[in-house]
Amino acid sequence: MTEASYPSTRTAWTMVTLLTLAYVFSFVDRYILGLLIEPIKADLHFSDEKIGYLLGPAFALFYATIGVPLGWLADRVRRTWIVAAGITLWSLATAASGLARGFGGLFVARMSVGVGEATLSPSAMSMISDSFPPEKRGTPIGVYSAALSLGAGIASLIGAAVLGWAKVSEGITLPLLGALRPWQFAFMAVGLPGLLIAIGFLLLPEPPRRRGPGNKAAAGFGATIALVAKRFGAFGGMTSLVAVMTIIAYSQGFNPAAFARTYGWEAKDYALINGLIILIVGPATVYSAGAIIDRWRKSGTPDAAFRALMIGFVVMLPASAVPLFMPTPTLAFMMLAISSVAIGTVTAAGIIALLDITPGASRATIVSLYYMMISIAGLGLGPTTVGLLSTRVFGEANLRAAVGAVPLLYGLVPLLLLPLIARAYRAQLARTD
Repeated sequence: MTEASYPSTRTAWTMVTLLTLAYVFSFVDRYILGLLIEPIKADLHFSDEKIGYLLGPAFALFYATIGVPLGWLADRVRRTWIVAAGITLWSLATAASGLARGFGGLFVARMSVGVGEATLSPSAMSMISDSFPPEKRGTPIGVYSAALSLGAGIASLIGAAVLGWAKVSEGITLPLLGALRPWQFAFMAVGLPGLLIAIGFLLLPEPPRRRGPGNKAAAGFGATIALVAKRFGAFGGMTSLVAVMTIIAYSQGFNPAAFARTYGWEAKDYALINGLIILIVGPATVYSAGAIIDRWRKSGTPDAAFRALMIGFVVMLPASAVPLFMPTPTLAFMMLAISSVAIGTVTAAGIIALLDITPGASRATIVSLYYMMISIAGLGLGPTTVGLLSTRVFGEANLRAAVGAVPLLYGLVPLLLLPLIARAYRAQLARTD
């Protein structure tokens, strides 16, 4: 297949730009709820427990599980239309969140956001692979993947701007909708612009599909599950460390409300500082972790990725537990920055460590299972646990205790088992079968 048969450079990079913008918008629509916890609680009389269900299980119900069937669909249906439909769904669902009058309506809206966002990455990777020759795919995939580390920071900054705008727009009235409160206006303001990106995908040409070289030695799903079960100490152990990371990361969706109750900060102020920290720390951490792992490997350390994973894990637990107990918000943000470095290290090292012990014939299946499990753990347990602890154990005035308890609650047992996990991992790494 010649390079000339691929789309033009301009068309291909237009597609990558739209995909990356869509990825960033998905983060904004995903995280905006966390910035609006306090006004939603005040207007709709929700408990922290209900907010936890909205931040976690409502979104995760389909987002973490529907990726495999959507990947199957992307192999058979026009992918630009799938992405356009997904963006339209999550954008309208975000806007509709501002019209919810109760828990059920907001739950369905958040669930719809999850369904819409689940369409993006399976189609994105397929489209990029079909738009660039193999030797030129690394850069566009890197650009798209950069939204993973940049998206949360950009989402916080956009959220801060929208919240500030919404606050000065109190009492705004829209045709057919009537008067809107600032939090309702915020959902509308971040949701509806995504429809413009959806239109862009409707106008984008579909990249011609290409078939890669066959892999007749690929293991079946049953054989892969049997392999993972047989060597669960290695696969399950290292995945559990990364799962704790996602639980902690998603539990921090309560941080804007916890800062408000602990330090009296408005959500927009927290979002601004937090967004700047993430933008500075996130990409630098991911790049540095990869470079350090490569350097350690060259110096003769075959388990370099797992060592980086362990270091990140050990630092992450205390750094994520104590920020809201600092005497000043400045110290709290300093600890959150350390937590972000540790979380980024675990994120970068985790997938590398997994690939190092995964047989080639089972790689795609094991990686998909890995991402599904850590997503279910993070979204299903992180926000839910904070909400339950806040409402039922510590009291909602002491939300910081609920947030701080999560790293210890889920991280202590894996920490104690770390020597056993390391032994199982290194045994798997030494295998040649």
